[in-house]
Order: sequence, then structure tokens, then C-alpha cells
Amino acid sequence: MEEFGLKSQKTGLEATGIKKVKEAHWNLTAAELIETAIQNKEGHLTDTGAIMCDTGKFTGRSPKDRYIVKDSYTEEKVWWGNINIPFSPENFDRIYNKMLGYLEERKVYVRDAYAGADKTHRLRLRVINTMAWHNLFCYNMFIRPEEYKLKDFDPNFTIICCPEFEADPETDGVRQENFAIVNFTKKMILIGGTAYSGEMKKGIFSVLNFLLPTEEGVLPMHCSANMGPERHDTAIYFGLSGTGKTTLSADPNRLLIGDDEHGWTDKNVFNFEGGCYAKVINLNAESEPDIYNAITYGAILENTRFQPNTRNVDYKNVEVTENTRVSYPIENIKNIIQPSIGGIPKNIFFLTLDAFGVIPPIQRLSKGQAMYHFISGYTSKVAGTEAGVTDPEPVFSACFGAPFMPLHPTAYAEMLGAKMEENNVNVWLINTGWTGGPFGVGSRIKLKFTRAMISAALSGVLDNVGYRTHSIFGAEIPLTCPGVPNEILSPRETWKNDEAFYKKANELAVMFNKNFDKFREFANEEILAGEPKKNPKYEG
Repeated sequence: MEEFGLKSQKTGLEATGIKKVKEAHWNLTAAELIETAIQNKEGHLTDTGAIMCDTGKFTGRSPKDRYIVKDSYTEEKVWWGNINIPFSPENFDRIYNKMLGYLEERKVYVRDAYAGADKTHRLRLRVINTMAWHNLFCYNMFIRPEEYKLKDFDPNFTIICCPEFEADPETDGVRQENFAIVNFTKKMILIGGTAYSGEMKKGIFSVLNFLLPTEEGVLPMHCSANMGPERHDTAIYFGLSGTGKTTLSADPNRLLIGDDEHGWTDKNVFNFEGGCYAKVINLNAESEPDIYNAITYGAILENTRFQPNTRNVDYKNVEVTENTRVSYPIENIKNIIQPSIGGIPKNIFFLTLDAFGVIPPIQRLSKGQAMYHFISGYTSKVAGTEAGVTDPEPVFSACFGAPFMPLHPTAYAEMLGAKMEENNVNVWLINTGWTGGPFGVGSRIKLKFTRAMISAALSGVLDNVGYRTHSIFGAEIPLTCPGVPNEILSPRETWKNDEAFYKKANELAVMFNKNFDKFREFANEEILAGEPKKNPKYEG
């Protein structure tokens, strides 16, 4: 085996079971990976120096093709079902052995990295890629060890990602040719048949979401986090892809901790990652300057296109997908905290993209309401985030991240509830979706209004305004907020027809009620009191 670059001296590929590859390139620099990716015709340089790459057939995650090996270790712990699909150890071994044979005649790019900024709770990773730009993605998204630590690096979890390798549904136990399979016993993730880089990132998130609560008592969260310049007012933002986690946490007046995945210990909130993975559809320097300016040399743009006859990126182009994205090291954001660790949160924001247009743009939640909405995890899937989604679809995703949660949602909800009570945090529900009507009728709530509302909550301004209670959802709506027209704060006032508004709100309330039926037996009276209640005047 011919090897290049700085290799781990303690364990090589043999420890992963890989006995032969054509070439192995270890821990290459960003410049080396970019040069290699260009030579391999994996991408093109843009006018800012970022590399533009395509992910092929899959431009988003494929949750129906994500599996967890069911064995004696996971059988009683994992919440099995449509989200955590069981996979047999025998089929895992079959695919693994096929992948080893596939790798024998191919170059691989190997990266040693960490997941977790808190040294006491981090995962040591080894990632093996067949594409140079995928290894650059891991360089950006995971935490890079100091060079001297690479000599003795001993991984405790491995990813093998071969987009060109496809499984056989007739013999390998998969639904179709693509797959992402997590094996907790063998401490390994196999990914094939898809070049969507987010499968690697979310695979490790799923691993941490299983290990941290069960083995270390740490609450893993699908959230972004930032803190004020005085470093004593950490805020976290829960939400699925497309709800605004990255955009709202990249605040020029606050220090970024991280944009997507964190752990909450008894002492801190820490970032799992070393980079950011942001949507760039309709990106511009005016509305999102931090993200726009972060797209420099070393950043990776996915599935974007150039403006005609230029190397300038056309961020409005949806020729490939609306899920166009950028990956960049967190250091590309000016206002960051290093290491990526903050204090105990004072404010929690639940972000939802409401396609019905009836959720207020900001509500203050009681503890019971907060627990109810955390378990419910209401939002709308947006185009491109998952394969096959073209228009926003209302969905409920427990803990605002059910696709990545191997345990039952109540396990995470109970941990969050205990931390909320212990630390007396404020909890807010923020609608970043529609107002003045549902999708197709109303309009998207302006980002500047959302930023103003969050700023007012963080500064304490909203502690000194009047509130009214939403007649269906029960939470408190502020009567005024600096920088926001009063009528925007009440979704009913933005609709032209009261009857249409209440019928739509009742429709959403029924969806909440039906979704919560599967959790109802686990919920106490305080949580159930946070459930929305239909307006009887507009039933039927």
C-alpha cells in the first residue's frame, strides 16, 4: 500500500479491516485536497476561491435509506421504526466486505478528526473517502487535531464513504442502491451510492445522539448556539434544516458557538463540529453578510451554478436543487468563540417554519408548553432538504431532529425539561415561515423582523411589554417589539379573513393533537396543558 501525507503512527487502515488500497492519502491540507479535487475533475473554483461540487443524484439526505444495526447492544436501547430502521449484522458484514473489495483498486483520502469541542466528551473519528472534496468537507466540518497528536491518533469511530459503490437490494437487505448504515458495536458507519456529503455529518450526529445520553449524561441537541460579547448570555436555537438555525446564529453582534449540533453538560454548551453547513439559496451580502463573506478559499459550494460566462456564483439558480449549500470552517466567521464552548443557556428558541401561516412570529412559552412543543417538533420540510420534497410540507419531528435521534424522544425531552427547570431559562417559539396566509397565499416573514424579535428577547426588552394569549395555541404574544410593526406580531391581523384564519389554525391544532397521541401516555398534566385547543366557533 502506497501512502502519502501525515499518517497516524498508532493505527493505520488495517485497524479498520482495510488491507489493500491503490493509494492512501493521509490528513492532507485544504490546499492539497482542493488541488486534487480539481485534478480529479470533482469541482470548479469560483471567483472567491471556493470550490463548487455536485452531489449527483442525491441532493439531500435519504432518511428511508439510513439504517442502524440491530444487535445485542442496540436491541433494547434504540427506538426502532420508520426513523431508526433495523439492519442485520449479517447484511452489514456483507456490504462491508464488498466495499473492502471495491477499495482495493482505488485511491482513498483519510482524515483523523474530533467530533466535540469539549475534550471530556469528544469522539475520535477516522474518515475514509474515495472523493477528495468529501475529505475536504470533513476537514471543514469536524475538529482538526493538532499535528503532533496525529502521530498517536487512535480513532474510536470510523466512516467509510464510497459514493460510487452501490449495494444490491436483492442480496444486501437495503431498499435501493444507496445506504448509510450505523454499527454501534463495530463503531463504524458505511455510506455508499450517494455523494451527498451531509450523510457523513448527520451520521456522526446520530452516533453522538446515542452515546452521549446513555453513557455520559450529556443532552445532544439539533441546534445552533451563540453568546453575547460579555460571554454570559448563551442562546440556543432548535430547528430542522431550513428554519434559520445557521442564519440566526450568525449574528454580527454575538459570538458564534456553532450552527447545528451541540451538547449540553452540567457546566456548558459545546459544539460538536468545527465548521458550518449553510443553505445558500438566494444568499446575498446584505441579508446574510457573515455567511456570504465566509465563502472563500477552502469553502465548498454544493450544487450551485455560475452566472453565464463568469465564475460568479448564481445563488438564485435552482437548476439542480433548492438545497444548495456551503461548507466552511467555523474560523471563516469573524465573531466566533474558540474553543466552541459557551455557558449555560439563558434563552432557548424553538424555530419553526409554519407553512400554514397561523403560528405567531414570536411566542413566550411556559415550561409545559415548551416541553409540548419540543416533543412535537413542528415545522415544514422545505424543498431540497430531503429527496423528493419540492414544496413545503407540514411535519412533526420530535426534538426538532427525529431523523437523527436513536433513542425514544421522551429520553431527550426529559433531559431538556430537567435542564430548563434547573437553570430557569426563557423559552420562545419563533415562526420563520409564513404570515398573511398559508404558503402560496401569504408571504415569508421578513428576516429583519425575526432578527429584531430575537434581539429584543435576548436584551430583555420583551420582559417589559404587555402580552396577549393566543386563543388556540395558548402561549403569550408580545403586544409590541422594537423594529417590528405591531400587526406583524399577531398572525390573525395579517390575514384578510378571520374565518379563514381560525379554520386554518384549527386544522393545524388537530394535526398537533393527532401527532401527540403517540406520546400522550408519557406526558404529565403540565405538558398536556400546553396542547393547542380548537376554537369551537370555527369547527367543521
